[in-house]
Amino acid sequence: MAKVLVVTSGKGGVGKTTSTAALGAALAQTGKKVAVIDFDVGLRNLDLVMGAERRVVFDLINVTQGVAKLQQALIRDKRVDTLFLLPASQTRDKDALTEEGVAAVIAELREKFDYVICDSPAGIERGAQLAMRFADEAVIVTNPEVSSVRDSDRIIGLLDSKTLRAEQGNSVTKHILVTRYDAARAARGEMLSIDDVLDILSTPLLGIIPESEGVLRSSNVGSPVTLNEPTNAAARAYVDAAKRLLGQDVPLVLPVDKRRFFDRLFGRRAA
Repeated sequence: MAKVLVVTSGKGGVGKTTSTAALGAALAQTGKKVAVIDFDVGLRNLDLVMGAERRVVFDLINVTQGVAKLQQALIRDKRVDTLFLLPASQTRDKDALTEEGVAAVIAELREKFDYVICDSPAGIERGAQLAMRFADEAVIVTNPEVSSVRDSDRIIGLLDSKTLRAEQGNSVTKHILVTRYDAARAARGEMLSIDDVLDILSTPLLGIIPESEGVLRSSNVGSPVTLNEPTNAAARAYVDAAKRLLGQDVPLVLPVDKRRFFDRLFGRRAA
């Protein structure tokens, strides 16, 4: 029986889709059978990040409406054979998604996979609420800036009120994933510190993903950074986050400003 995980955030552009792809690939590389679902109906970017845009025949809407079977719509990744994608529709709007249809798809996926990861659209409207509706766990992606953290706080409230588990008197297990963290800017006070983020959100930290051009490079070539540049610092941070999702005790390491580190190491003052 699969664990259903939603990757969510109220704000757009924080890295939900790249995080979904990276975490999904990292989990699949451990041998887990993983399905990632794009809930961003009308935009559809997860297939691009995973390099599967030319292989899309059927999509989530087709499956929920009975036009296609789930097996017809799922796309197996060519690099990791335990990783599958269920793409969103690019030609429909979010109103085409129904709770009953999504429930049926999630129920079927639970029987076939170890992890089902739902890539939520930005905002707090219908698409985002359906993406989190059947979640067992949530990864709340936030950048270390005030507007992003404030929106994440709103999402935590929705997870505690609008999910099926919440309505049944249970709770969705929540994790914070801080993305685009820049140690140099944090040191200069140009972004929130990790402690600030955790104080505001009062939610356990899953990982800290450093700002990295490798993430953008990987997205542009259609490959999760954990597969495309496995030695990249961001890729390693995603792999560690995936291990924590599996219950492994992996120490959290705060990214450092390498320039300041070497200046201190050799006794020089930073320029």
